[in-house]
Parts: sequence; C-alpha cells; structure tokens
Amino acid sequence: MSEFTLGDLEKIVAQRAKAPPEESWTAKLVAAGQTKAAKKLGEEAVETVIAAVAQDRHDLVSESADLLYHLMVVLNIADIPLQDVLAELQRRTGQTGLQEKASRAPS
Repeated sequence: MSEFTLGDLEKIVAQRAKAPPEESWTAKLVAAGQTKAAKKLGEEAVETVIAAVAQDRHDLVSESADLLYHLMVVLNIADIPLQDVLAELQRRTGQTGLQEKASRAPS
C-alpha cells in the first residue's frame, strides 16, 4: 500500500466536489460557497490549536486531519492547485523565516 499524500487528498476532494450535495459533505461545502467553507476551516484551525495547547496527541492528529481536509476544500473552491501552495513553500525555503517575514510589505 502506498503512502497517502496531500495530492491524494486534493484529488479526492475534487472528485467528491462534483457529487450531488445530498450525497457528499465535500459537495455540500462546495455548494455552500467559499464563505461557509472558510468559516469551517477557521473552526478546525481553532480546534487544532486547542488540541495542541491541551497536549492531546490523539485530538491533535484528528483535528489536524480535519484542518487539512477543509484547507483542500477551500483551495478547491478558489481553484488554487495544491502545487501552487507547495511552490510557495519551496520558494520560502531559500531564506530563513525571519528574512521572509522582513521582506513582506508592512500591513
């Protein structure tokens, strides 16, 4: 059995997004739109932080899986391929985090 990757998850999300909303949670989220999907992503991010702070390994793994899944849904709705995100991460590895942060325009 081969290792499961984020690329695999991206493909599954894309496939399930095309199903009727009454048959797939993914399709239901996509049909509800980016605002709903992004709010769900935010909820999962908070739950992941809570699990990390609580040092609950089991919940941290579970919530991290939910977080990654919902991120893939948000990216799918925005039509942003995972490869674009990975390319940005690769670009950033050429400098330290402090250098990258300093290069951003002030907000």
